[in-house]
Amino acid sequence: MPVKNDRWIRKMALEHGMIEPFEPGQVRNGSISYGLSSFGYDIRVAPEFKVFTNVHNLVVDPKRFDERSFVNVKDEDCIIPPNSFALARTVEHFRIPRDVLVLCVGKSTYARCGIIVNVTPLEPTWEGYLTLEISNTTPLPARIYGDEGIAQLVFFQGDEPPETAYADRKGKYQGQVGVTLPRL
Repeated sequence: MPVKNDRWIRKMALEHGMIEPFEPGQVRNGSISYGLSSFGYDIRVAPEFKVFTNVHNLVVDPKRFDERSFVNVKDEDCIIPPNSFALARTVEHFRIPRDVLVLCVGKSTYARCGIIVNVTPLEPTWEGYLTLEISNTTPLPARIYGDEGIAQLVFFQGDEPPETAYADRKGKYQGQVGVTLPRL
């Protein structure tokens, strides 16, 4: 399963709408970089966050998720409390081809500050805005900047498409629009 380069990513984004909006080069201009890189695409975090809180002393349960577990923040940046995390979404919308699997890794600028980004794989035929988990592993508050780079996607193309892809099995996170909470 070879990793795909910038030429392939550009072609798929421009001709097939794989990434929208698409930035054809690295944008830095005083921000944490985003856009096309040599073998990946640096995604941006939208300025809407769900920051987890223990105000109500709830148990986080993926089968019975209680929305009182977080506070909503819509701002140009977000402070994540020490040893806590937030959910967010990407600025970009994705349409993953049937023969492609995408993995997400954090950007070194945030990783060097103890901020870890976790995303499950983008499966073949998945479509939507990506929900991100941003963990602050430090004992200090951490600032995240909306509309700036947060992580990098790496694209792998299989030798042939899978027999059953995400859309075929009507995946529960297909077509997600905002920050999407756990579903059964």
